[in-house]
Amino acid sequence: MRFFNTYSRKLEEFQPRDPAGRKIDIYTCGPTVYSRAHIGNFRAYVFEDLLQRHLELRGYKVHRVMNITDVDDKTIRGAREAKMPLRKFTEQFKQAFFEDIETLRIKRADEFPSATDQRYIDRMIQMIATLISRGLAYQAEDKSVYFRINKFPEYGKLAHFDLTQLQSTGRVKHDEYDKEHIGDFALWKAWDEEDGEVSWESPWGRGRPGWHIECSAMATTLLGEQIDIHCGGVDNIFPHHEAEIAQSEGVTGKKFVHYWLHCAHLLVDGQKMSKSLGNFYTLPDLLEKGYTGREIRYALMRVHYRAPLNFTWDGMNEARESLGRIDDWLARLRETAAEKIDKEKNMTQPGQQFEEALDDDLNISAALGFLFESIRKTNRAMDRGELDSASANSWLNWWERINSVLSLPAGIQLRASLDMKGERQAVQSPAGIAELVRQGEEARLAKDFQKSDELRNELNAHGWEVRDTKNGYTITHRASS
Repeated sequence: MRFFNTYSRKLEEFQPRDPAGRKIDIYTCGPTVYSRAHIGNFRAYVFEDLLQRHLELRGYKVHRVMNITDVDDKTIRGAREAKMPLRKFTEQFKQAFFEDIETLRIKRADEFPSATDQRYIDRMIQMIATLISRGLAYQAEDKSVYFRINKFPEYGKLAHFDLTQLQSTGRVKHDEYDKEHIGDFALWKAWDEEDGEVSWESPWGRGRPGWHIECSAMATTLLGEQIDIHCGGVDNIFPHHEAEIAQSEGVTGKKFVHYWLHCAHLLVDGQKMSKSLGNFYTLPDLLEKGYTGREIRYALMRVHYRAPLNFTWDGMNEARESLGRIDDWLARLRETAAEKIDKEKNMTQPGQQFEEALDDDLNISAALGFLFESIRKTNRAMDRGELDSASANSWLNWWERINSVLSLPAGIQLRASLDMKGERQAVQSPAGIAELVRQGEEARLAKDFQKSDELRNELNAHGWEVRDTKNGYTITHRASS
């Protein structure tokens, strides 16, 4: 197994810190709860979920922590504008986040620490005090505490820039900035009027933590001084993750993270997502357009994590069609498995190509390519009557194994076919849906194709899709999650 390490800019063989116990510690940067998370955020969270699930399929025991940033410049500004206490303001977005990860079938982390928990505030203060005692931090005349970047020789190694080639702007109090405005970054921010009631007491006076120290404190408290894998979006590389390394290693003197994995941006129709461009989407926005959680998950997952993902409506429809192909294939396999046909066939059995593709820097594109090639081969074999029950069951078992990684719930399929007398068999489905199907069939047999199409569109609006087959038709319910 190998991953592309942002720190070295190389593909490296994965060597966990605890090879005997096969235990892996992962820290993932979670949401900043000043608004509802958007689909760009969830692109990263789905990638991290895929990583964890694949490691677990390969026999590793994963301990994953995902933080929740509930105090920073953005959350304080949002609470002030909404005229709400910070905790009440952020709570609504925390709950929305947990609802959304359920919809996308993202595994819950072992811990979701919030930066405002006193346990972590205490750890932040302790770490800052240690950095000051080692000459790596200082309190400035504005009463805030800053990290001395020129005292940490490794600063800039993750983002791959040479500190000596950049012009320092002195100090930076804002949480987010670019390398053109590089400077000593804030560890502890002295209270000012814009902070309102948000503050904690510290040895340096009343104030609040800087964004970067929050993750260092939560990660080292829950996972220890060293971590196997740290994930996030490419926008987190600088300054956030660069600062995490400086703070954490400045305190412990040990290598903080062994492998840094970063997910590329999500674009919408080739452009950066922006509310001003009208292309800013949250999960409820997509659900309201009739797409399901599994369709959104598939669309966000299907492109390699280091390649930019261009979100389009055509892409969403392609995701729906791809999942329909999987549903139809599974239904055919189940029918073949139930026929109890036991013949000597030369049908190729499932191999390890799917898992091996994911071993290669989580190459989901190659893994899905192998899945759909397998679907084509087995469908041709079933068309020719060359797949027996045992082989069908082998492929079904293989699907269960790889779907522990993909986590795509099956669509509900209801099949109808012609019986010996040429009459339609009963369709077991919710009463209203069954009635629409019956009316559609009557219209089709009466060659009233306009009415038939209208009824099919109505079924589609309810989440049901009717497809004609050589033996009748298939009614598929798109899974809602």
